[in-house]
Amino acid sequence: MIELHYWPTPNGHKITLFLEEAGIDYRIVPVNIGKGEQFQPDFLKIAPNNRMPAIIDLAPADGGAPISLFESGAILLYLADKHQAFIPQAIRGRAEVLQWLFWQIGGLGPMAGQNHHFRNYAPEKLPYAIDRYVSETNRHYGVLDRRLADRAFVAGESYSIADMAIYPWVVPYEAQGQSLDEFAHIKRWFESVKTRPGTERAYAKGQEVNPNQAGIRTDEERKILFGQTAKSTATQS
Repeated sequence: MIELHYWPTPNGHKITLFLEEAGIDYRIVPVNIGKGEQFQPDFLKIAPNNRMPAIIDLAPADGGAPISLFESGAILLYLADKHQAFIPQAIRGRAEVLQWLFWQIGGLGPMAGQNHHFRNYAPEKLPYAIDRYVSETNRHYGVLDRRLADRAFVAGESYSIADMAIYPWVVPYEAQGQSLDEFAHIKRWFESVKTRPGTERAYAKGQEVNPNQAGIRTDEERKILFGQTAKSTATQS
């Protein structure tokens, strides 16, 4: 049994994608980030960076005490290794998956995240910041499109945790100022992942947890998500 502390954001979706694909028994504990639940002391015990997702593995492979993890990439890799699923065991195939997993974590995710912020959430529209992150997101799309030109999935012919990490960050492509019509290989891959039964189940779970997917709607939510410092987070915890 996996206890998943979750809210339906791109990083949250990564983990439900894996759990649904692998058929693993899990229970969702909602973490409403718009209400600041990510700063609650109980959550910070398993996610000290006050970000979800986080998991508690109640039945780790060594048979010992439960294991908690934060950071979506670390969670995906932990689950893939534990269940020997969606990551090759051979060294070369594993290396292919890992480099694209980290490409998403260190590249596409942060650039698209800043893109979302300055285009959609910042109270002041700063043309330089918007142009910077829209362009950098576009560059990452180009990298991904070239990668997918001669293979079914990001790391080869098999679906992997690299695809699970990348797909949720491509889902909001319109909000990032991108068009999949410009990236034929991404568009083909995107549709193949979107129609997987595991993907459909994972996104349905997200809709159940938060039926109102309108994003950041109030000044209070904006303050909670974008106005934190070391001092304020220490006070809340």
